[in-house]
Amino acid sequence: MSAYDLVVIGGGSAGLTAARTAARLGARTLLVERDRLGGDCLWTGCVPSKALLHVAAEVHSARRVGAYGLAAASGPADLAAAMRHVRQAIAVIEPHDSAASLAPLGVEVARGQAVFTGARALTIGSAGAAREVSFRYAVIATGSAPVLVPVPGLAEAQPLTSDTVWGLDALPGRLVVLGGGAIGCELGQAFARLGSKVTLVEALDRLLPREEPAASQLVQERLEAEGVRVLTSFRAEKVADRTVHGPGDPLPYDVLLAVTGRRARTAGLGVEAAGVELTGRGEVRVDDRLRSTNPRIYAAGDVTGRSAFTHLGGVQGGAAAVDALLGVRQPIDYGAVPWVTFTDPEVARVGLSAEQARERHGGRARVRHLGDDRVDRAVADGRTEGFTSLVLGPRGRIVGATVVSPRAGETIAHLAAAVRLGWTASQYAETVHPYPAYTDGPWHAALGEVYDRLTRADRATGALLRLRRAVRR
Repeated sequence: MSAYDLVVIGGGSAGLTAARTAARLGARTLLVERDRLGGDCLWTGCVPSKALLHVAAEVHSARRVGAYGLAAASGPADLAAAMRHVRQAIAVIEPHDSAASLAPLGVEVARGQAVFTGARALTIGSAGAAREVSFRYAVIATGSAPVLVPVPGLAEAQPLTSDTVWGLDALPGRLVVLGGGAIGCELGQAFARLGSKVTLVEALDRLLPREEPAASQLVQERLEAEGVRVLTSFRAEKVADRTVHGPGDPLPYDVLLAVTGRRARTAGLGVEAAGVELTGRGEVRVDDRLRSTNPRIYAAGDVTGRSAFTHLGGVQGGAAAVDALLGVRQPIDYGAVPWVTFTDPEVARVGLSAEQARERHGGRARVRHLGDDRVDRAVADGRTEGFTSLVLGPRGRIVGATVVSPRAGETIAHLAAAVRLGWTASQYAETVHPYPAYTDGPWHAALGEVYDRLTRADRATGALLRLRRAVRR
């Protein structure tokens, strides 16, 4: 039986980071992956979706160049060509996550299904040809998979999901998207820009329900302006005969895309044999150090239910490896983890929403709002529909922020640092930002708070100026 310091199960962002970290610490490390290294992010998530969004943005721009005296493009785009760009992006990035890239670090890669057989042992492979492995510690990083809501006929209709939509090679004439969260909004806008007639359906009363209401409204207005039919408070009742039935008129489709949630991949791992408990949702139950109910086995990424983002999964994977091998706790500030919906405009948020801040801090919570019509770069680009909201808590500290603009995902990074470090708006404003850039939005919002404080202090500063004049005489 082979013995390892750390066995990592799952080769996505969390697992890759855990394995690389362990190997760099000098640990004998085994990474087990039953499918393809790189995980959902590389093959069906972050990389392909952003590549498709890029193509869709290029097509959208080509349709609008008539305003500048050029011949504008028309008609549907070639989805096969768009998907070639998607595959090219994957092909360029894939070697970074390959077994060949891990070998120089000392990470051994094994292909097959991992199944726990005890508290410190597992097998890899199929019955009759399984390899037995023992470990000092293990990290479960098996990610998550799409899950369908229990609508009669939906499963039988075999809708596409965020995992399988990449197999399309012809543009759907009529696309119905079930789910108005980040993935639904991103893919719905992309296919609409490429030329599909898109209907986006959300059961709740607004799109992007985790975001600030103003951001949800802005995204809905933008989608509708681009031809997407948006139906909120729409609960699908059944799917039959290539039609979604619910309140109002039926929704016929050529392609149905269901992006209604994800579920942790824990089936088939044999966690019971290892003493690892799962939550009611099938996630690995972990403590604040990412240890499962078996202290020798950690979990990281989507499988914990604490992360739905590649960047957070990677941080968790590294933290789990360090904690396990060195006993050094690596605290993660979950309150300062940014996330981005990559629609156009992008919606980026970190920390508390305005409502959450008021619930926590009462009247001490305030919001500084600045429209992008006050941001010179946005004016120059003709993109003034966005905004910045800084959520301020006690003593004027930045406890949350939302940015809606082009490249908001880049802008939010500095605000995430401000939330993590507990900066006040004044401290944020002390950093000089480049001009003209979309980062002017948060900066000018923070400067607005500074100017208001100066105005409130006007009497004191006025008295000081008068005193200095008198002294100089």
